[in-house]
Amino acid sequence: MSQRHLPFWPDKLPRQLTLPKTSLYYNVEVSATRYPDKTFIRYYDTQITFSQFKDETLALAGYLETKCGVKKGDRVLLYMQNCPQFIIAYYAILRANAVVVPINPMNLGGELKHYILDSGARTLILSQELLQHAAPYIDSDEKLLGTVIVSSYKDYLRVDTDLPLPDSLKVSKETKEGLGQSANPGVALWSDALDEQLQPGPLITGPQDLCVMPYTSGTTGNPKGCMHTHATVMATICGGESWFSSKADDTRLTVLPMFHVTGMQSGMNGPLYTGSTIVLLSRWDRDLAAKCIERYKISTFSCIPTMVVDFLANPRVGEYDISSLKRMNGGGTAMPHAIAQKLLDMGITFVEGYGLSETIAPSHLNPPGRAKKQCLGIPIFGVESLVVDPLTLEEVENGEIGEVIISGPQVFKGYWNNPEASAQALINRGGRIFLRTGDLAKEDVDGYFFMVDRLKRMINASGFKVWPAEVELMLYKHPAIQEACVISAKDQYRGETVKALVVIKEQFRGQVKEAQIIDWAAKEMATYKAPKLVEFMDHLPKSGSGKILWRQLQEGESKN
Repeated sequence: MSQRHLPFWPDKLPRQLTLPKTSLYYNVEVSATRYPDKTFIRYYDTQITFSQFKDETLALAGYLETKCGVKKGDRVLLYMQNCPQFIIAYYAILRANAVVVPINPMNLGGELKHYILDSGARTLILSQELLQHAAPYIDSDEKLLGTVIVSSYKDYLRVDTDLPLPDSLKVSKETKEGLGQSANPGVALWSDALDEQLQPGPLITGPQDLCVMPYTSGTTGNPKGCMHTHATVMATICGGESWFSSKADDTRLTVLPMFHVTGMQSGMNGPLYTGSTIVLLSRWDRDLAAKCIERYKISTFSCIPTMVVDFLANPRVGEYDISSLKRMNGGGTAMPHAIAQKLLDMGITFVEGYGLSETIAPSHLNPPGRAKKQCLGIPIFGVESLVVDPLTLEEVENGEIGEVIISGPQVFKGYWNNPEASAQALINRGGRIFLRTGDLAKEDVDGYFFMVDRLKRMINASGFKVWPAEVELMLYKHPAIQEACVISAKDQYRGETVKALVVIKEQFRGQVKEAQIIDWAAKEMATYKAPKLVEFMDHLPKSGSGKILWRQLQEGESKN
């Protein structure tokens, strides 16, 4: 860690952490022993205690080993929305000494096939509505999958609730007849698997064994599996929980998707480690989020800026008592200044951070109490991070733009079965392994990092470099703009020009024209940066983790 970070280090925190030398599953044993009757999960008013969670995790692990033949090092696919089953299955896979492969539930059949083939997994745990996408790989001649365990969200809606349920949670309880799979021996029901009460063999995985393989799309080609060990995952769990001084008595809102590393660590693995209670939602709903904050006195909420924008755009947000909420934290994109200020006016601090699938969540965080706006923060425990020239890999001068590289205990071990991509991503510098992030940033005199953009996203307008993320932040200052995504458009004269895809706030729709946004932008930013084209959209497409799909929008524009 650079000496320049030290004056801004969180008060009373050590510079380095002593990390546990255990399997991640051991956290289940610890919290279930410490807090057996304490609620771990609240799911639309259904409560699951730590001891209940442990019991169901062991039963599923026993089934995986005994009936599915899962053994140490096997990859097991996990394919569902946020629900108690996701967390139970995640830890059951670990207790069976296997490796979790989480899949975005928005992926369809052809995409699922890539994960099956690439990971070599033979077992899949999924939710009822997604079975149709897996069916071809159970019944086909290829027989890519050996066993599929199917769950129903409704199985964990065990009490009446007045909370509104997403449509996907309204499906009937699982039955083989209802699933149309009564004659297929490759399909097992979640409830049947737990009812058998099989117990697993000994836990034989340690800190250096593979733990989870989240897939990352990168910029080209098929998604790649990021190999994380129990030690790398534990590093960001301990780092994040220590940074924010998390406690067992915290109640957190978990709505970021847990297949994604931020939701996985801040919404699931971190709370289990500290013994905190989570209020779990399957889908984002701004009214429901506010209602749960009021009902359960939620104190912290991990999210991304697009969620915050939507949350504050709710005309009814003032009707809820959200005074218990003291902190929101997240990343993905920079938080617009006006939104961050509005939160502060409500007594809520938004703490930005930075991380990747390759670092299993944060490598940088803003110090609580010393946060800078639209800032990635400073490197956390044990992390060395540099800004380098993308071509020479030499460190650039302070304040100059370059590629972020990271070395630390949370950096992944490489891409699964892809040594070429691993060699490009992981470099040796002075005997220490660094990850090339592909992200452009600059570091200020205090050692804080500020994102500029993705290396591959730059727009070249008449030789001027335009970073879309910078233009987007400026556009958010316009009072009528709710969301914005900046892409490149073809231009006969400039080669490329700047185009803004904009969602207008409801109260301004029909009152603001595209030309007015263009004129406003021309006065607010340098001529070469200002959008020459503006297109209004009803909504911007987002990934399962809530990030705006700029690549999809760019590809659509490039075809025109």
